Order: sequence, then structure tokens, then C-alpha cells
Amino acid sequence: MPDEHLLAQAADQLRRSRLTVAMTGAGVSVESGLPDFRSPGGIWSRYDIREYAYIENFLRNPRKVWQFIDELIRDYGDAQPNEGHRALARLEAAGKLEAVITQNIDNLHQAGGSEQVIEFHGNMHRLVCLDCRQFYSIRDAGVMAHTPPQCRCGRILKPDFVFFGEMIPPQALEESFRLASRCDVLLVAGTSAEVSPASMIPVEAKQGGAMLIELNLSPTMLTDHLTDIFLQGPFAEVMPRLTAAVLADHA
Repeated sequence: MPDEHLLAQAADQLRRSRLTVAMTGAGVSVESGLPDFRSPGGIWSRYDIREYAYIENFLRNPRKVWQFIDELIRDYGDAQPNEGHRALARLEAAGKLEAVITQNIDNLHQAGGSEQVIEFHGNMHRLVCLDCRQFYSIRDAGVMAHTPPQCRCGRILKPDFVFFGEMIPPQALEESFRLASRCDVLLVAGTSAEVSPASMIPVEAKQGGAMLIELNLSPTMLTDHLTDIFLQGPFAEVMPRLTAAVLADHA
């Protein structure tokens, strides 16, 4: 856990910041029961990324890829937000956080109360038809009664998240970099930010003069090169402490 001095430093920066943005990754959802995709027991230990995670494979054989998607929905679809998600939402409600840029597709920031969420890699709770662009919810029992689910036009639906080989949604990409370039503080949590183009968001923020506060279980490539304050520990424990410290003096 971070010492009180570092926590106080981070809280002070967040209080004084005119525009704060959070950037999150898979690590913030671990304490909601979701394993990192690449961790032991994660979904990539059971499925070959090259066969199931690339858009060309979905387009070639969507029925096969839906075997992987069905398991993803079963494993991840009923997860609940943890105290860290709710702490970020409290910062936003208090006017101390502009938005969350998340690489996660699990919808837990929204479920935890965050309203300004930029979904960098999409959302697994939505399905989309690649022909007519109709959207559906995975909670739609009528749609999910078919395996794989189909659009009313007859085409097999695709989860509305980014497969390898697909472009980042243009609006999410543009808004993420716009906020990064303008923010005073970028709070990076639960990610090492190594995968491009998300990896360039902290770089963009630092080039714009932002303070970078990192919250992770262990040091990352960011820690030595870009991070100003490193808060080490579990997201669901450290984030509520940080929020409480910010809002105690903000009230």
C-alpha cells in the first residue's frame, strides 16, 4: 500500500487540478472477479488469440468465434463494480474528474456510477450488425436465444468491442487524445499502457504538461519514465482512500 505522504501528495495534485482525466485498464476490474485476459486462468489461456481475436477470423467464420464470445459473456457479463469504480464515480460527481478513458469492455465504470466514460475498445454488453449497423443488448433474451445471435436482417451479430485488426472507434480516439492534451492530471490505474495507440495517451498528457499519477499493483514501464507519483496497491483499496483524501479537504 502507498505511504500516507505519497497519498497526500496525489490528493493535493487532484484538488488543485483544473482538469483531471483517468485512464484505466484490466487491473481495475480484477477485484470484481475478472481475471486479466493474459493471466493464468484468463481467457487467452483457453483460446488462441490468433484464431479467435482477429476481425478477419470473425468475418470468415463468425460461428466459430462465437464459441469464444459465449464464454466471455458467461465469465464477464455478470461482474459487479468494486469500491474503486465507485470511488472514481464520486470524484466525477464532486467535479474533480472530467472523464474516464477505459480500455476495458466490461461496462463496470458505468455500473459504478461514472457518467463520462470513453470506451476506447468498445463494450461487450452491446452487439452490432456490420451490415445495417443496428445495435442490440446482450440482455435482450430474444436476440440471445439464438446461437450465434442474429440481426433482424439475418446477419450474425458482432460484439461491439474492438477485435485485433479493427480500428479504435474514431470518436473515442479523438476525444481521448483531446482530453489528454488538455488535462492537468492524468490518473492511470490498472494498466501498464503498453499497447498502441492507448500507450500514447500518457505520452500526450505529459507533452501537454500534465502530472501523471499511477495506481498499480506493481511498477510498469510508465513508472520510471513518465510517472510523477506512484501509488502501489490494489485499485479497490487505494482508489477509495485517494478519493476520500481529495474530498475531505474539498468539502
